[in-house]
Amino acid sequence: MLHKSPDELAVLYAETGPYEFPFGGLPPFRGREEVRTGYRGMWDRMPFAVREVRRRALRRTDDPEVVVVEQDAVVDVGGEIVHTRDYMDTGAVTRVRSAGAPPRTRKEADAPGTRVQPPLSEEQA
Repeated sequence: MLHKSPDELAVLYAETGPYEFPFGGLPPFRGREEVRTGYRGMWDRMPFAVREVRRRALRRTDDPEVVVVEQDAVVDVGGEIVHTRDYMDTGAVTRVRSAGAPPRTRKEADAPGTRVQPPLSEEQA
């Protein structure tokens, strides 16, 4: 992503591995060549440079072959914020505020209605 290189990205994928966009409403890329072609088209049209990519979180799922990664891309667009997407769980924030204290145990943190797991440490990743 830093170099906007579809070739560098594509080689990370299995020849037929799908790349899905569950929140974007886009059809999946099916395999390495569609990843390469799709990102070449997207990145060629990006009017800004990516300065840094920061990993925010790495989360496990029930499927040992699936992880969820959250990243921030720091881009140069003239010094103004041009877009924000916030995945805050407002229900969890309300529960924490009304309880007056954060969960004390992992069991409390994993209670029904608590959707986001704590990020993995570097040792767990």
